[in-house]
Amino acid sequence: MNIKLTFLGAAQNVTGSRYLLDINGFKLLIDCGFFQERKFQDRNWDPFPVHPNTIDAVLLTHAHLDHCGLLPKLVKEGYSGKIYGTSATTEIAKVIIMDAAHIQEEDAEFKKKRHKRKKHTPKRPVEPLYTKEDAQACYPLFHSIKYQTPLQLAEGIEATFYDAGHILGSSSISLKITQGGESRKIVFSGDIGRCGAPILRDPTLLTEADYVLVESTYGDRIHESNNNIKSLLADAVNRTYEAGGNLVVPSFAVERSQELIYYLNELTLEDRIPNIMTFLDSPMAIKVTQVFKDHPEMYDEDAREYYENYDDPFHFPGLKMTSHTRESKAINHIKGTIMVIAGSGMCTGGRVKHHLAANISRPESTILFVGYQAHGTLGRIILDKPEEVRLFGEMHEVKANIERIHGFSGHADRDELTKWLSGFQAAPKNTFIVHGEAESSKAFGEHIEKTFGWKTTLPEYQQEVILD
Repeated sequence: MNIKLTFLGAAQNVTGSRYLLDINGFKLLIDCGFFQERKFQDRNWDPFPVHPNTIDAVLLTHAHLDHCGLLPKLVKEGYSGKIYGTSATTEIAKVIIMDAAHIQEEDAEFKKKRHKRKKHTPKRPVEPLYTKEDAQACYPLFHSIKYQTPLQLAEGIEATFYDAGHILGSSSISLKITQGGESRKIVFSGDIGRCGAPILRDPTLLTEADYVLVESTYGDRIHESNNNIKSLLADAVNRTYEAGGNLVVPSFAVERSQELIYYLNELTLEDRIPNIMTFLDSPMAIKVTQVFKDHPEMYDEDAREYYENYDDPFHFPGLKMTSHTRESKAINHIKGTIMVIAGSGMCTGGRVKHHLAANISRPESTILFVGYQAHGTLGRIILDKPEEVRLFGEMHEVKANIERIHGFSGHADRDELTKWLSGFQAAPKNTFIVHGEAESSKAFGEHIEKTFGWKTTLPEYQQEVILD
């Protein structure tokens, strides 16, 4: 049996999830994610280590940009095989990659105009990594599969998807390889969600694996309880309302925005916050919210009960969806306190940057972070509370209140990841610690070795490993 695993991303960093398996010549790509950290973004432009037309299949753990965002580049450069994921994953992935293409086209055009105005010649031509047409070309390749239903990829190669509880449709993937009377099981955790999180079911525990690739985003820490999220959110809204400012929430379009709306709906029904005008200012989040509405079969018991009793858990009085650019631009001319939920979640692009520019220098306003901020992203820079930040080529003083609610995280913490790993009934031959900053991955690896006595490895970017 000849199995080679190559780590093409999310190796001692968080984003760019991409793993290539070569199984006796059958090439399988698990995830095809975009690098979002600034210091790694040049990797998005690098050619694939193998020609895309030699890859036989792609499996998606879920539809976040850092797991599916390079699919248009892969297809543009020659891939024509199938892309497998759950129904929610394939639907959301289409929205994600189209939005990414739109943002890249807009950003490229904006940079061209700025360079021309300032008579600056960039080091390389300014162009989008891929276009909306490139994203559209991926659509026919998506194929939906169901949880816990084995998928035959080739003779002796079978994949099964299990609910990872991270975002709607997210999966851990168990790959069973059988050849010459021998078999191996390789498990890709994807991103593991939190137990007791709203809307979604808890992560499924798997029992068998010879090799495990496990995420470690929060492998070095314990989250605050998510039991006080509603209280912290209510406090932020009420303080900002009393100060007369605006509340700007950089939020991921997938899961985080829907969780926010879910909680705001409950707080409004409970009369714990004023009925302020709230904008979901993200065409992508609006489309993804519709996917959530279309898949109540993926909800947990509480969300299903709410859905059956109230019909729509993702709406409340005062909530407005702003799909068009002209509507988004008008938001910052509104007098009085408003709340804006806009992407991107790490402030790397999109409409949130315009709302940051309008509010970050206002002492009465609040910038509220509710998700992970990777090193090097604008969101992480703001979270560190510098004296000023650059937005659209100009410096802005940071005077707004910078706050963060940790309990919103969609990633399992150290103990929750440990619980997921405890499902395996025997020690894997090797556990690869991925999808985490180097310090977090190292700490989690040491924790696994101490807790279970398992062998662990912290792979490096582009490292190749033979799985015997």
